Amino acid sequence: MFKSLVILLMLFCLTPAGRVQAAVGCDLNDPDRDVKRLFPESTGYKTSYVSIDQKGGDELLKEIEKRLGDSFQGLYETADVPYTIYEIFRDTEKIGHIHGVNQKGKHGGIQVFLVLDMEAKIKAFYFQKLTSRAAKQLREPSFAKQFEGLSLPDFYPYDVKAGKSVPPGKVDQIKNPVPEAEEDFRAALRGTKKNLILMDEFVYGNKHLTHFKAK
Repeated sequence: MFKSLVILLMLFCLTPAGRVQAAVGCDLNDPDRDVKRLFPESTGYKTSYVSIDQKGGDELLKEIEKRLGDSFQGLYETADVPYTIYEIFRDTEKIGHIHGVNQKGKHGGIQVFLVLDMEAKIKAFYFQKLTSRAAKQLREPSFAKQFEGLSLPDFYPYDVKAGKSVPPGKVDQIKNPVPEAEEDFRAALRGTKKNLILMDEFVYGNKHLTHFKAK
């Protein structure tokens, strides 16, 4: 009897339904190395963890979905996902943040990391993980450079479902290097917008919320 119960429990833990119970966060692979690479002037960093559940639960999730223009779905976008935020310092001065999000691509998971300055503008964009047939082209520095200087107000007009802004804006100027990889390209843009919204909510005190309400 006991042996049968153990086997049943093991089988449950191996099923997709069992795995769905665990929220999936997004950490730097090697924080010491990556922080120094992304912020060469830094002398240290602090790591903090936060979730939508902690900050406001289902009500906050609905607000974030409204700002994104799309519903959160799947294992990567539950309210209990732990988001890892890296605060970057030069001596005692805070000089920026690094934050990554998981995003579903066409063939698997994508991890979209943003390096942000103290004004919440993108200093650098990169994929830590990219499961795509166009991974080589999407990882080219010329693609990432198109995100530099953009911020959340630039992404608010971008409709993540339609894949365009109305009227056309700065995000529409980001060129997809591989037209055949449109789904992964759009996933990168959705992940960037989601990343910026979460950072506005968690770190920057919703400084850009007025831009959303005014659009």
